[in-house]
Amino acid sequence: MDWNLLACARHHLTYAPDEPELREHLHVATSAGPAWRCLRCGDFVPGEPRAQGPADDAPVPMRGQLLRDAVILRLLAVERFLRGLLLVLAGWAVLRFRSHQGEVRTQFDTTLPLLQPLADRLHWNLRDSPLLHLVEQALATEPKTLILIAAGLFVYGGLQVVEGVGLWLLKRWGEYLAAVATSLFIPLEVYELVEKITWVRVTALLINIGAVVFLVYRKRLFGVRGGHAAAAAELHHENVLQVARAAAMSPKRAEPA
Repeated sequence: MDWNLLACARHHLTYAPDEPELREHLHVATSAGPAWRCLRCGDFVPGEPRAQGPADDAPVPMRGQLLRDAVILRLLAVERFLRGLLLVLAGWAVLRFRSHQGEVRTQFDTTLPLLQPLADRLHWNLRDSPLLHLVEQALATEPKTLILIAAGLFVYGGLQVVEGVGLWLLKRWGEYLAAVATSLFIPLEVYELVEKITWVRVTALLINIGAVVFLVYRKRLFGVRGGHAAAAAELHHENVLQVARAAAMSPKRAEPA
């Protein structure tokens, strides 16, 4: 897949440098009017440039593998945003349950005997139901404990949102935060799998392990593959404008006699 063309499907990134020696390498005249070379994919695009100014102020677009990495990071950011939203909603639900715990207890005690005849007809031992035990445990939980649970959900949800912001903005601190926070919860996810294997838990564990490996290896965190220096050098990759600058500064070949 050509990630440059995929990004340029939305719009090309054309730029007109003020320096004449650079403009001639990025501009051509056609029968349909002027065309400017895209700094991302390198194709000439008819029409006026999106921006102009000094060459030093020209945007440096991500291309190739860096562009692919940005897409993956933003997909991870969306996943973090959704997870954070679900955790915050869960915390709100716990607080709502706490404020109506007595009413729910009364309704539960009233409704449970009415379900017993149906359970007997279906040969279902209602008293041994895991769902019933879960509801009874929730109803028996102290209000202070429910507040702590809700606070934990809010904090964890907020952490997920902060991770998502850092990843979406492609910030280095966001990559570190996501790698560390995700790694800390992997042992808990493994423990949950030991307790009971479900497709949801397996999928979540694989996603988190893949995210940590990608962040540490591909984004060169914690000194891996050259660390921050190598990552910074990779960001200053060669782009179309730099090629034009090199061509303008190189000595011209002598004309044949």
